Amino acid sequence: MTLTVERAGLDLADPKAYADDRRFHASLALLRRESPVHWVDAPDYTPFWAITRHEDVLEVERNHQIFLNGPRPLLGTAEFDELNRQRAEQGIALRTLIHMDDPDHRVIRAIGADWFRPRAMRALEPRIKVLAKRYVDRMVDLGGECDFAQEVAVHFPLYVILSLLGLPESDFGRMLKLTQELFGGDDAEFQRGTTNEEKLQVLLDFFAYFQELTEARRKNPTDDLASAIANARIDGEPLNDFDTASYYVIIATAGHDTTSATISGGLQALIEHPDQLERLRGEPKLMPFAVDEMIRWVTPVKEFMRTATEDYNLRGTTIRKGQSVLLSYPSANRDEDVFDEPFRFDAGRDPNKHLAFGFGVHYCLGAALARMEIRAFFEELLPRLDSIEIAGTPESTATTFVGGLKRLPIRYSIA
Repeated sequence: MTLTVERAGLDLADPKAYADDRRFHASLALLRRESPVHWVDAPDYTPFWAITRHEDVLEVERNHQIFLNGPRPLLGTAEFDELNRQRAEQGIALRTLIHMDDPDHRVIRAIGADWFRPRAMRALEPRIKVLAKRYVDRMVDLGGECDFAQEVAVHFPLYVILSLLGLPESDFGRMLKLTQELFGGDDAEFQRGTTNEEKLQVLLDFFAYFQELTEARRKNPTDDLASAIANARIDGEPLNDFDTASYYVIIATAGHDTTSATISGGLQALIEHPDQLERLRGEPKLMPFAVDEMIRWVTPVKEFMRTATEDYNLRGTTIRKGQSVLLSYPSANRDEDVFDEPFRFDAGRDPNKHLAFGFGVHYCLGAALARMEIRAFFEELLPRLDSIEIAGTPESTATTFVGGLKRLPIRYSIA
């Protein structure tokens, strides 16, 4: 069947398309060439404009006072959008940084900002290196064969971010399951259910857990990020329960799922490009470049939505006030006008102007932490690696928001 721009556009609203790299990137490449600002009218979804060129994604990100996160920050069905709207009116909707615009965004973001600044990262680095060694050692303990995505990659960044929050290790498994249910709501393996009510119940479970945590930290403050969030004051008043829980949710979920997806996808890329694996082993100083190439290659955050507050002309197309745009980060990160041979994994790619962390006022709060974790893991793994190969069929999560590999069977020898 011939791929048309209409069919390509519909793939942006199909979670299964995101799990099929070949199909998905063929659709994105066609849109970049023939319809870079493309109207998508998919069944069950409110229509939107798909923005697929790097230059145009940047333009929308820069114009954050015209293109707002609210009221539709993520792609969801029309029914789900309406349910969220109703819950927002009731004051019980998820309201994380990705749901907010200024001035709320600027004020709320500042609550946790100090925990991710360079000084804090330097203090955290020795601990991250210890944890990286623990999980490479785990690979040794697994006997030379494992599902890397499920048995190693999901646990290392989970441990880092939940330790930073101050959660007890006994709760890590619960947080992992809730995160997979939240981001894998369209994946038959991870979803709790198929109805919007069942999907929203995942959020309510998060809220219940973090409400207890908030109460505990307000009674007995400790030296962790959870206490900083629980005891934050805006104009002298604490955050309300849902804003507090929402802050925890974005840190506890996006803070590890995106990084684990990049570690898994980065390892797959190195295995499938053995010349780049050997290059990196021979030139360890390339590791910072390789980390950013892994992030570009995987692009774990697939999209954010923005809504226009006024008519806006983008590449000769008028986006009307009230219409939404989908910013396709995987497409921007394969834009042929920006990246030399974008479908080639290059461990030394420089420059690398990827947009996987977003841009401008909404740039990812945890970008430095993610880079540090990825770098620490591969700096521990590669010198000890004697051999490695794919030992089965890799599988990706069906999702339109955050995801990557959910299965990476490998066979290896590690010293």
